[in-house]
Amino acid sequence: MLAEHTASASSNASSLVSLVLPRLSHTSSSHKTIDQSKFFIHCLVKSPADFASPAQASAGGLTFLVIAERDLGQRIPFGFLATLEKHFFAEFEAPHTDFAALPPYGCASFNGRLKALMLEQGGTQAGQQDALRTAQREIEGVREIMTENIERVLERGEHMSVLVDKTGRLGDNARDFRVRSRTLKRRMWWKNVKLMILLVLVVIFLIYLFVGFGCGLPGTSTSPQCLEPVVALC
Repeated sequence: MLAEHTASASSNASSLVSLVLPRLSHTSSSHKTIDQSKFFIHCLVKSPADFASPAQASAGGLTFLVIAERDLGQRIPFGFLATLEKHFFAEFEAPHTDFAALPPYGCASFNGRLKALMLEQGGTQAGQQDALRTAQREIEGVREIMTENIERVLERGEHMSVLVDKTGRLGDNARDFRVRSRTLKRRMWWKNVKLMILLVLVVIFLIYLFVGFGCGLPGTSTSPQCLEPVVALC
C-alpha cells in the first residue's frame, strides 16, 4: 500500500483490499469489478506495457482501487479512478519514481489529495457528473482505439485477399506451365524419334547405295567379282 484513505474508521475496506490485491495480475492492464457482499471493488490495473520507457517499468505494478456501494454503479467509480491515476502520476512522475523501492505508505503525502478527490467526485452531484464525463472520455478513447484496430484488421484482410488472389493466380500459372512443359516434352520426344528414324533410313539408304555400286543395283546384271566372295563364304 503506497497511499490510502478510508471514509470511515469502522469500515473494513483495508481488510477487503488485502484480500483482493493478491488476486490481481499485472501481465496486462485491465479494469476489474469484484463483487464483495454489499460493495463493489473497482480496480484499475496497470502493466509494464502501458509505459514506453524501461525506467517506468515499476509503475506497471501499480493498482488503483476504490471500494464503492453497489448503487453507485461502475461509471462513476471508474471515472474517479481515471482522475485519481492522472493526479497521482502528476505528483509522482513515473520516469523519476521507483515505486518498487518505496516503503509501505511511501506515497502517504498523496493521502490528502486522495481524500479531496473522494469527497469531490463521490459526495457531490457535480463531482459525480465530472466522474461520469471522465468515464465517458475513457470509453470514447477505448472505442477509438478499437475502431482503429478493426480498420487495421479489415485493411489487413483486404491485403490478405489480394495475396490469396495472387497466390491462386500463381498456382494456376504453375499448373499451366507444367501442362505446357509436358506437352513440349512430348513434342520434343516425337521430334527426336522422327529424327532418329530419318537418320536410320538415311544410313540404310547410304549402305544400300555403297553395296549397290559395289555389287550392282537390283535389276542389273550381277558382277562375278561380287559373287566370288559369297561363294567362297558358303
